[in-house]
Amino acid sequence: MSNISLVNKSTPTTPGSGSGLLKKEDYWAVWIGLGTVILSIILWAAGSTAMPALAVSFPAWDQFSKVSVYFHSHWGGIVALWFCFLVVFSIAVKVLGHNLKSFIPGFTILFILGVIVSILGASSLAKKWSLEPPLMALLVGLILGNVVPLPKWLDTAFRTEFYVKTGIVLMGATLPFTIILQSGPMAFLQATIVAVSTFLTIYWIGTRLFHLDKRFSTALAAGGSICGVSAAIAIGGSVKAEKNHVSVAISLVVVWAIIMVFALPIVIKALGISPGPGGAWIGTSEFADAAGIAAAASISEQAIKTFTLMKVVGRDMFVGIWCFIMALIAVTKWERREDGRKPNGKEIWFRFPKFVLGFFAASIVVTLLIASVDAPTAKTVSANIVGPISMIRLWAFIFTFLCIGLTTRFKELAAVGWRPFAAFTAGVIVNVPLGYILSVLVLGGYWTMVK
Repeated sequence: MSNISLVNKSTPTTPGSGSGLLKKEDYWAVWIGLGTVILSIILWAAGSTAMPALAVSFPAWDQFSKVSVYFHSHWGGIVALWFCFLVVFSIAVKVLGHNLKSFIPGFTILFILGVIVSILGASSLAKKWSLEPPLMALLVGLILGNVVPLPKWLDTAFRTEFYVKTGIVLMGATLPFTIILQSGPMAFLQATIVAVSTFLTIYWIGTRLFHLDKRFSTALAAGGSICGVSAAIAIGGSVKAEKNHVSVAISLVVVWAIIMVFALPIVIKALGISPGPGGAWIGTSEFADAAGIAAAASISEQAIKTFTLMKVVGRDMFVGIWCFIMALIAVTKWERREDGRKPNGKEIWFRFPKFVLGFFAASIVVTLLIASVDAPTAKTVSANIVGPISMIRLWAFIFTFLCIGLTTRFKELAAVGWRPFAAFTAGVIVNVPLGYILSVLVLGGYWTMVK
């Protein structure tokens, strides 16, 4: 990556790229997420309470003594949670080719920061301002990342995309597959309308008004219309955009994601929009998965569900098709190739974000389990499997937001330049109002019924 260090400090790779399944971050996110789900089911069937013990969640407090009491009685679970995360992530990081000597202490520091922001996010003051732990993690990360000089060896622990992909797979276990089947087509229709409109706006203004390179404008448009950082990387790679152009697109995604993660919940609450449509609006108009989840979490669990349907089902899962289309355009329209080769259908699979498949698989597994038992047993499944997985998912998103904050440099954002920023912002001007119209005014009744 160029000198803009916003997401991971490593060179961005396209989803599905690499040499072998063991070298693909997407697959590791799937294995870890599904492995956690399956292990939870096995432990529950065996009568073990190991998973609930890992569901570390600090209670709401206005006096710190409550935190002290909780910490004293749950310190074993906190240590166990750190150890489990460390072991699983360390195996993946080692196989992916990163340095464990740096990752282990780096992740330990990240986990300690996660504990701190979880405590801060549970305070009455944070609750008043809707600063859920992921948002608190972002604030703390931004402050530390721009005030405190961080040692270079910490970079290995800042696996932003890895953490968020793992969290999204785990999210599948908390979202019944029946809802996906019922609402997925509507989510895809709404997301397609907004994505195509936003993409064309950014691309047209970037190329025609500001005379930016076609590939640069494509990376900007992908990041602002499809699925944020992953789309900028994947589609930027499919059209052979320059690495520094992809980095600029990533930086703008992060800038607007940070703005929207605070602005959208405030507007939704101020306008009295119900959680279902509110979550769908966030899913349509937020630029990054982790930011959107944090924004939706500040509203309600229903908002998280409708956000997930819009963002993950409606937008993220089709990044592979977008990659294929743009690669086809780049090869046939923008490039002159002597060998005459053209991209084929396999390109869709190579570019497809595999963690989305893990999301669906987790949802199917838990849905089938709940459907196969009686009502009282289903409640124990929710308490001993779905509940703990939800908390582990939350921790994955806390790590994600800490990494975003710790690797975002305001000085580097200022160096992006006004033309790319203006082109991307034009997309925001189209995206947000259109998302409101579709989510609240046109389909508000529909999204309200999604429970």
